[in-house]
Amino acid sequence: QVQLVESGGGLVQAGGSLRLSCAASGRTFSSYAMGWFRQAPGKEREFVAAISRSGGNTNYADSVKGRFTISRDNAKNTVYLQMNSLKPEDTAVYYCAANPSTFGSSHLNYYDYWGQGTQVTVSS
Repeated sequence: QVQLVESGGGLVQAGGSLRLSCAASGRTFSSYAMGWFRQAPGKEREFVAAISRSGGNTNYADSVKGRFTISRDNAKNTVYLQMNSLKPEDTAVYYCAANPSTFGSSHLNYYDYWGQGTQVTVSS
């Protein structure tokens, strides 16, 4: 079992930045690839970014590439999402998730554990 707790969400103006954190407890954090997903009101949950167990491989949704950066600190059992140049369309609840595979995936079904989410609101 892995417990995930996100933090760092909030209200920011367009063009601003936020850093989300996801703290993990339970089984060995480094045994899991990690992902960030988001869900806007009335829309399906969508992939944002993922990172491999070691942190050496990352992948991003086209909509955030060049603006968001995923990273992890296995010593602190934490994964981060640095979000720069935020846009109103980035407004959503952001979720972190754990995937027992070596590499991260953009597919929701590959993830076994999910956090409760943190709200990000970008005003225009």
